[in-house]
Amino acid sequence: MEMHDLCAIAACETRCVLATAIKVEGHAYRKQGVSMLLTEDGQMYGSISPGCLESDLQARVSRVLDTKQMEFAEYDMRPEDDLSWGEAIGCGGLVIVLLEPVCGKLRSTLQEMHECLQSGAATALTRTFQDDYTRVEYDWKRTEPADTRHEPILRPSLVLRHDRVAKHNLGPMQAEEQLSRGNTKHEHLAVTPHSPDIPRLTLVPEVVPTTSNGSYSSHLSTDSQYISESDIPTTDAVSKNPWGLPQQLTSLYAPKPRLIIIGAGNDVIPVARLSRSAGFRVVVADWRESLCTSERFPEAELVVGFPREIMPLLDVNKGDYLILMSHNFPRERELLEMLVDSEYAYLGIMGSKTRTARLLDGLPSLKHIHSPVGLSIGADGPEEIAISIAAELIACKHKVSSLSSEVQKGSVAHANDGHCSGGR
Repeated sequence: MEMHDLCAIAACETRCVLATAIKVEGHAYRKQGVSMLLTEDGQMYGSISPGCLESDLQARVSRVLDTKQMEFAEYDMRPEDDLSWGEAIGCGGLVIVLLEPVCGKLRSTLQEMHECLQSGAATALTRTFQDDYTRVEYDWKRTEPADTRHEPILRPSLVLRHDRVAKHNLGPMQAEEQLSRGNTKHEHLAVTPHSPDIPRLTLVPEVVPTTSNGSYSSHLSTDSQYISESDIPTTDAVSKNPWGLPQQLTSLYAPKPRLIIIGAGNDVIPVARLSRSAGFRVVVADWRESLCTSERFPEAELVVGFPREIMPLLDVNKGDYLILMSHNFPRERELLEMLVDSEYAYLGIMGSKTRTARLLDGLPSLKHIHSPVGLSIGADGPEEIAISIAAELIACKHKVSSLSSEVQKGSVAHANDGHCSGGR
């Protein structure tokens, strides 16, 4: 579940806790930076593990909400001879989770972030730990699309005193940004000690790697920045922060990529459903009002009209994904002509290679075409084809190769090379 969804859910849940994996080492089910929401009545939205951590996190929710104090939870499943995790021993990683009550400044911050993500802009949420990691401040800002990927990124931020700016050779804009954070109004949350009635594994503090100048580095991401010497934890702080967390962490979130499906036939229904589950904002467009309805596509945005009517409304941009599934040759040709000068991330075309060649005949070269649409998994029928399409969308979203070398050589057939289901 994307932060986009969690922000929306947080606005509706009056008593909930945001849980974020702020440090991950070794093998883990989810990547560092991922979040989930847990409510007082036992509801869970999103996940951090395949289920082995969530029950323990849920047991902490009431206390975090009652005290309005954040809490760290540590789970070390690396020792092979540790049987305390039972069947979950296969995870084999270290996960540090930050639990924060969604109230006050954090609640308003999530609401503002949701509005920002809804508008299509990326966001950066910054947590600054204060007073030996017993309090936290929140700040967020709108960021440029180039600053984010489609996965949440958690990275340490450089925290400097005014007299250290020159030493670190920060550019004027960066120095101004870092110094201006001290003037931002924040709400503070205190950390509560672990309650003895809730089981918890003990983490032996690691030796934090140091650089030549004595500062320490974080392993939160491959592009981690060094924290200045002034931010090295004191002896007292190490007791509250045995994991070597930097003083400031910034989570970067991209808005959901938009998937525009041209066509509202029966074969589009599973594609829209699976694509939404895969983290896409789905738009279904068709000129047939009887097919393009909220009853058929309850969780999609709907646009009714012919290509020349809907294209100005859609305002296709470079982050959009498009799939042509109307099975109407003249309308799809009309739309392709309007896409010649457009920027987009993906263009899938349902149908055989012969049909696609006819559609593109005489047009300038179009970018990012996937035809036949979907991964070559031998899919047959609307449901299987929808799975192949959703898989290809995920692969493109994460910028991984859609096809293995064996598939590219043609060893696997693709969805009958142009399957067309009924219900146009």
